[in-house]
Amino acid sequence: MSSTTLPSVPPQDAWTLTSHKLLPRWIPLSLSHQSTIPISISRVNQVDAARLDIEMSAMLKEQLVKVFTLMKPGMLFQYEAELDAFLEFLIWRFSIWVDKPTPGIALMNLRYRDERAVESRGKVRTGLEGPGLTVAQKLWYCIATVGGQYIWARLQTFSAFRRWGDTEQRPLARRLWILIQRLEGIYRAASFGNLLIFLCTGRYRNLIERVLRARLVYGSPNMNRAVSFEYMNRQLVWNEFSEMLLLLLPLLNSSSMRNLLRPFSKDKSSSSAEDSTACPICQATPVIPFVALPCQHRYCYYCLRTRCAAASSFRCSRCSEPVVAMQRHGGASTE
Repeated sequence: MSSTTLPSVPPQDAWTLTSHKLLPRWIPLSLSHQSTIPISISRVNQVDAARLDIEMSAMLKEQLVKVFTLMKPGMLFQYEAELDAFLEFLIWRFSIWVDKPTPGIALMNLRYRDERAVESRGKVRTGLEGPGLTVAQKLWYCIATVGGQYIWARLQTFSAFRRWGDTEQRPLARRLWILIQRLEGIYRAASFGNLLIFLCTGRYRNLIERVLRARLVYGSPNMNRAVSFEYMNRQLVWNEFSEMLLLLLPLLNSSSMRNLLRPFSKDKSSSSAEDSTACPICQATPVIPFVALPCQHRYCYYCLRTRCAAASSFRCSRCSEPVVAMQRHGGASTE
């Protein structure tokens, strides 16, 4: 009887040794040397958050202006820059200063993160962790957004009121005006460049966030952005409809439409028996009665005058005859 060779039993740690040998082939090279899993923050969320903050400021301003409606007209307009700065300071004080997002940022499930601290640690796993802004970043954010915008608005108002751009006798004022215009142009160009970089990378919506290294990240990884466009669609339809009416209604002449539809009217006897003494336009007793020539139908002076001024080829509302002149009832004619 021939002896059969039994397979040798593998050692107990064979599976562990084999897995260690094959593990580098399973893990991609980009993940084996990188501890951070990059997560892209939606650019639409960040832009919408900025827009919502602007709308929130406008709503607060509208409510605050209503408080001063009974005061002297125009007085609040002189302090509009101070009012805007005060509202921006309130939003900053009760949101960013206390480590909370602004209303628009909170609605978009975002928060501010100190990007410098994240880059120094280098142990972020999901891309959402990281500390909030430091005290220095918060203060500089307030100085740049609240103080910077207020000073710039006041400087532009003061220079426009003093007419620095039109002054030829004072070269210093002219130079300051040119400097202001150049600074504004440089800032706009830098903002445009930052916008292009933001669209490519999805980081730092504006220059202030880029300088402070304050990045917007998701506050909660389990919250989705759900936006209903039902109200927006309804609002767009209503706006288009109202604009169409505003365009068409001034082109329509009520008397012309009435004369056009008169042959199709069912009650023709009532039109023939209508009161001849009433004004055909307002259907009331004529105030300062005038008659249209040559048909001699009586109108109110205001009704007849406005219709003749609005349309040079106005026709009588009763007989559809062209009105060439108007005459006071019992007086001389007027062209």
